[in-house]
Amino acid sequence: MGRFGVTEILVILAVVLLLFGGKKIPELMKGLGSGIKEFKNAAKEEQPADKKEEESEKK
Repeated sequence: MGRFGVTEILVILAVVLLLFGGKKIPELMKGLGSGIKEFKNAAKEEQPADKKEEESEKK
């Protein structure tokens, strides 16, 4: 499988539009965006906790 060209991307977008309709796509993208945002926030919250554990182990 090679890289996707412009034609392949347009075909995929057309199929998605036919399957979900024009009104559902913004809702799907909004949900996807909020999911990614929550994941990033959770990842940021995890990092300081790991650093605190490392500092307490050093003491």
